[in-house]
Amino acid sequence: MITEITLSGVLPAVFAGMAGEEPMCNSQVWLHDVRLQRGRRYIIHAESGTGKSSLCSFIYGNRRDYSGTILFDGIDIRTLGINGWCDVRRSAIALLPQEMRLFPELTVMENIELKNSLTGFRSSDEIHRMLAELEIENKADTPAGLLSIGQQQRVALVRTLCQPFDFVLLDEPVSHLDVRNNAIAAEMVQREADKQGAAIIATSVGNHLSLTDYTSIKL
Repeated sequence: MITEITLSGVLPAVFAGMAGEEPMCNSQVWLHDVRLQRGRRYIIHAESGTGKSSLCSFIYGNRRDYSGTILFDGIDIRTLGINGWCDVRRSAIALLPQEMRLFPELTVMENIELKNSLTGFRSSDEIHRMLAELEIENKADTPAGLLSIGQQQRVALVRTLCQPFDFVLLDEPVSHLDVRNNAIAAEMVQREADKQGAAIIATSVGNHLSLTDYTSIKL
């Protein structure tokens, strides 16, 4: 279990030497000390190009091109090996990337089962109920590449929730959803996070996931 993620003096390598300049001068994250706690809800507000996807990638361990430190309960994530990261990604931190990363030739269910087969977290009935709640159950056997971008975003969300987690990272999770589907997606995410006592960290450049009781942080 991870109860706290701490960032201390973190700065993407691409922004090196830009202290005091945009986008650094108004950021509450870069070059600051930030504590993200299990059970809380956060929205990271960011303009394009300020590093929101980089932040998610740093925390998830996909990228290491930053200065400063990121700690999981006091442990520097740079010290985690392959097995450590596998454990983190299987049971502690879930990620919905902005680009979704679906396999277009695979069906909706095949894409989701790729994740669920690693975690064994959901039954087939549960997955179908989640798809039905998001109004895409009729697309279960459709190749992901034939779906609209909004439908793909909902598929990727279901896949993200097919694991236990202490923190769920959502990179612009509703950028292609209308108000109604945003509300449905937000309710699903909040319900799953509440069940697990987990934190939600969502990034946004405009329309954001309709969370309640959230802490707003400017990137």
